[in-house]
Amino acid sequence: MVHEQRLAAAQRAMTAAGLDALLIPPSADLRYLTGYDAHALERLTLLVLPKEGAATLIVPRLERPAAEAQAAGVTFADHEDGSDPYPLVRAALPGPGGAVGLGNRMWAEQVLALRATLPEAEQRLAGAVLAGLRLRKSPEEVEALRRAGQAIDAVHAGMAQWLRAGRTEAEVAADIAVAMREAGHATVDFTIVAAGPNGASPHHGTSERVIGRGEPVVVDIGGRMPDGYCSDSTRTYCVGEPPAEFREYYAVLHEAQRAAVAAVRPGVSAEAVDAAARDVIAAAGYGPAFLHRTGHGIGLDGHEDPYIVAGNAAPLEPGMAFSVEPGIYLAGRHGARIEDIVVCTADGVDRLNIIDTELVVL
Repeated sequence: MVHEQRLAAAQRAMTAAGLDALLIPPSADLRYLTGYDAHALERLTLLVLPKEGAATLIVPRLERPAAEAQAAGVTFADHEDGSDPYPLVRAALPGPGGAVGLGNRMWAEQVLALRATLPEAEQRLAGAVLAGLRLRKSPEEVEALRRAGQAIDAVHAGMAQWLRAGRTEAEVAADIAVAMREAGHATVDFTIVAAGPNGASPHHGTSERVIGRGEPVVVDIGGRMPDGYCSDSTRTYCVGEPPAEFREYYAVLHEAQRAAVAAVRPGVSAEAVDAAARDVIAAAGYGPAFLHRTGHGIGLDGHEDPYIVAGNAAPLEPGMAFSVEPGIYLAGRHGARIEDIVVCTADGVDRLNIIDTELVVL
């Protein structure tokens, strides 16, 4: 009954937000509400959820068997190839006017087609309703994230098998991707292997650069489990003895990451957790080298609310899940990042990645 309960909760939240309907395309939002992991295609797939009454899932006819096998709490309407599906949207709504919340990541061509189909309706973002519902994970969702954390921890634990001098970043990343699937991931979303000066670019990715002895290597990896919940974890390794300055600032980073994790508890603001890491790094003289926010929420999306960043004064609440991932990046030389997924609990913090955060020298 979980999806029926989520649909009902969304309808209640719509009233409070002043929305008359949600129109949700293939996305984590659709999977959250219905259980349907739909592909984003040029053919229209759209959940029509009015604030009262039945939810309708509009699907291409050839996709209907898959939708019926996965989706719960909805009625179905399908359309043939070559037909106009948008009249089905109007038919699924009790009236053409009011305010409709569109999925935040809906394609522009669908937004414009819906504007033409429902010219009387005010278009707003569905995130005003759905972000609040998804923000606090249920105990079952926390356990799903814990399983994802255990799976990615197992890959980091095996890093010595693949990460060594003389191999390219891309070769190491390919081995990691295989290991992620063997550890239980359904998809591999990213494998950042950034050696030496590439480690100073937080989202480097991989390249054909050969890893040299004594080089620090940032390894940031994540994907989705079969239930859709995401993993995301970063550890920094060194292939042989690292430079002295690297050991020095890695110790600072390690202290900062631990301080930020320890700061997590109900009522503490998201920006205070960011400051707990940033203050340690700034006090050691590396403030400008911390280039990004301390963390992002995680669940069915790899990046979602809450964002752990200066300016976000929202208080943490039990069930909020997010990364804690400060970094230090020295352009042209090397960099380091440590990332765990944590959950705010009723009395503190639950760290879902439990593999050691000390520097690993391979």
